[in-house]
Amino acid sequence: MPAETTESASVAAGTKPHATFFRQSGWLMMANVGSGVMMYAVHLLNKKIPPEQYGIFGVLLAVAMFVPNMPLQMVLAQQTAQALATDRKRELAGIIRLAWLGTFGLCLLLALGTFIWQKDILTGWQITNPADLWITVLVVLFSFWLPMFWGVLQGQQNFLWFGWTYIFNGAGRLGIASFLVLVLGAYAGGMMMGVCLGLAMGVGVAIWQTRSLWLLPALPFDWRSLLKQIVPLLLGFAAVQFFFTADTMFVKAYFSGDDAAFYVSAGTLSRGLMWLVVPLATVMFPKIVHSVARSEKSDLLGLVLLGTAILAAGGAVGLTILGPWIVRLAYSKDYVSVAAAVLPWYAWAMVPLSLAFALVNNLLARSQFRIVPVLLLLAAAYGIALTQFHDTLITVLKTLGVFNLLLLGVCAGFTFLGPKSGV
Repeated sequence: MPAETTESASVAAGTKPHATFFRQSGWLMMANVGSGVMMYAVHLLNKKIPPEQYGIFGVLLAVAMFVPNMPLQMVLAQQTAQALATDRKRELAGIIRLAWLGTFGLCLLLALGTFIWQKDILTGWQITNPADLWITVLVVLFSFWLPMFWGVLQGQQNFLWFGWTYIFNGAGRLGIASFLVLVLGAYAGGMMMGVCLGLAMGVGVAIWQTRSLWLLPALPFDWRSLLKQIVPLLLGFAAVQFFFTADTMFVKAYFSGDDAAFYVSAGTLSRGLMWLVVPLATVMFPKIVHSVARSEKSDLLGLVLLGTAILAAGGAVGLTILGPWIVRLAYSKDYVSVAAAVLPWYAWAMVPLSLAFALVNNLLARSQFRIVPVLLLLAAAYGIALTQFHDTLITVLKTLGVFNLLLLGVCAGFTFLGPKSGV
């Protein structure tokens, strides 16, 4: 049975929608956590490389995280779910191929800019080996393509293979990075090569599993209508992604290599909370898009918010209590004092961000785009605040926490107090 019809078939057969939701999100959660553990295990290689090299790895990884992968994924998820709900598969094929070509062109421009300003980038980020930078260019390319095809899988509600792409990505990253560092004695560049080839494995699986859509003969699509849908999605999710990633890049710019490494270690553990909660919103998003396209009711938001709150708060409590022990187990002794002190602040800053992410998914899935300008203004204010309040690592995290709370308040206001649209 085609992936895009499995959901409707299961409902028609009598399966309760909530049971399907929990089964799908449960699988994604297991796959995401399993992949996340393997990706986290890459950071354990910090014990085999100098702290300044781990700091370089952290900032290069943050560059890849700064790629608008979340907006790309959600745009393709929305377009795929909507196209399948309204039987516009051949128009969707043209959109997928256009996005594929466009992101390749962007990466060619990135490579040109890297070539022109290579010396300045190496100096500014304290990178000693130019090869590390060029590996990161490839990482950026695959960081564009993987979320694109994740979005198609998500829109198809093909969560089985969506989950497997997580696992291939994590396993490839860990296996290759471990070989390069432990056997060949590589440093940050070896770890980034593991990231690169892990992404390539995930991309390959996702491209193959979505071929039934992007190989179709393409039909023309309405450009104006498409732009009205994708521009707010791109901008809205780009603003949210800025909250996920900006702090690490600012810390690298304002603090020493060792302090940046300690901060990266705490951030890696704290962002692990997102491995638990993101699958709930991931499964919810295409279902709401599908419901809106067919003018059907959906009551998933309450379940997603409750699950997100329980998982995120429980994880933050665990990191607060066990933080020093986890840091001591995972990192060298040099990391313990600073990273353990930073960890509780980081973990609790992720809780409002997790809840806000669920609310943003609900709003944008329903095409309630009036929140987008507010998200952009808040992200800009957050960036400005980071340039002003960075005397200590804790100050950076307090700034992150305050703005995450503001983000949650804004999203809650638009969700529960604003005028309703859609279903």
